[in-house]
Amino acid sequence: MNSLDLGDIPFLQEAVAVVGYPQGGDNISVTKGVVSRVEPTQYAHGATQLMAIQIDAAINPGNSGGPAIMGDKVAGVAFQNLSGAENIGYIIPVPIIKRFISGVEESGKYSGFCTLGISCQATENIQIRDCFGMRPEMTGVLVSRINPLSDAYKILRKDDILLEFDGVPVANDGTVPFRNRERITFDHLVSMKKPEEIAVLKVLRDGKEHELTVTLRPLQPLVPVHQFDKLPSYYIFAGFVFIPLTQPYLHEFGDDWYNTSPRRLCERALRELPKKAGQQLVILSQVLMDDINVGYERLAELQVKKVNGVEIENLKHLCGLVEGCTDENLRFDLDDERVIVLKFQNARLATSRILKRHRIPSAMSNDLVDEQVTNDETDAPCPN
Repeated sequence: MNSLDLGDIPFLQEAVAVVGYPQGGDNISVTKGVVSRVEPTQYAHGATQLMAIQIDAAINPGNSGGPAIMGDKVAGVAFQNLSGAENIGYIIPVPIIKRFISGVEESGKYSGFCTLGISCQATENIQIRDCFGMRPEMTGVLVSRINPLSDAYKILRKDDILLEFDGVPVANDGTVPFRNRERITFDHLVSMKKPEEIAVLKVLRDGKEHELTVTLRPLQPLVPVHQFDKLPSYYIFAGFVFIPLTQPYLHEFGDDWYNTSPRRLCERALRELPKKAGQQLVILSQVLMDDINVGYERLAELQVKKVNGVEIENLKHLCGLVEGCTDENLRFDLDDERVIVLKFQNARLATSRILKRHRIPSAMSNDLVDEQVTNDETDAPCPN
């Protein structure tokens, strides 16, 4: 058996053959198509925008992970199609594959692709270019939002004009030159950088040009998009089930989750940026009924803001505040100015009763149990 080498990115209209075992039969399947487009595309499983090759060969369930072959070289790996369209499939190109493999080889795990952590607006309208002092020969994009966890947050400012990335001019629509007379969004140049690598940015600020250096690294969203190979985190107290908000939780509202899930949670999941590392949006997902929580059952699916007046950072923080409560009353402040007040000792007794009734073995997920054990060991007095 001979191995196939990885090739280059195919040009438009070049033929590729997709090999795999899609539905409809047991034998190997080979479908041919041509390259229609090469551009950054939303990766369904990667939860990020990376370069992808669009082809007109049918990619069906079972094709994913199979090679796309061009001549005697592998041009990419089949991975998704466009639902609702005919014969539009996508393959992962070789540069993305190599970048993924090299990252895993260096660190032993997949840490993600780098991002600048900024949102940009095109400056194709001449009036916006005049307003920000761009000369006729200048091109670039307007920095509109910066992720507080990114290195760019300390270096760039809102309303900066990004003129160049690593010496490559950025057009008014956010694209950079790519191969022979093609263009691609400058995000592709960012994603090809390795974690902790430096990028040189030329920006226009208050009419003056500046050359700035930014350290690039992968950034995690405030609300996780996927939870592969990871058990959900939860904490139960007095029948209240607290969890960190994730997109898989919203997907439980059905295929039309964008319209059927709680509107406020959905908007925060898709648009809100983290303010500090380790931050989570903690929600009250459901109420396990008991006398202790009568009248509070309608408060499910609301975000928890405070515990006894302390703003919570994540589920572990909430768990610590509840377990360490020394007051007679325990108060939770929720969205919509809703409040839950419990007699702490009564609620603690009720928790074990509720867990036994619902046959739930633990009041918290294993990740929180491990944290509690670690904290208890840290707080234990040293032996004489």
